[in-house]
Amino acid sequence: MLLIPCPFCGPRDETEFHYRGEPRPRPPSSVDDATWGAYLFDKSNEKGPHRELWHHAGGCRRVFIMTRDTVTHRILGTEVPGTHAAGDAP
Repeated sequence: MLLIPCPFCGPRDETEFHYRGEPRPRPPSSVDDATWGAYLFDKSNEKGPHRELWHHAGGCRRVFIMTRDTVTHRILGTEVPGTHAAGDAP
């Protein structure tokens, strides 16, 4: 059983959460058609650290970004959407 650290509520059981996919490209107003198409249809599915959107459906009902190692399922951190600075490594 995983304990997921919700940035709003603290650590909670994994059964309270739902996976929502990869974060959208930012800023939306400057995304061209090719970038948007790649976001919609070309999933990275890479091994290693990966940024993902999660929804705390059984708690605060808020969405956050979790960085998780897809090989080990180890959670590397969580953040509130919009707080990740452009150019930072995910």
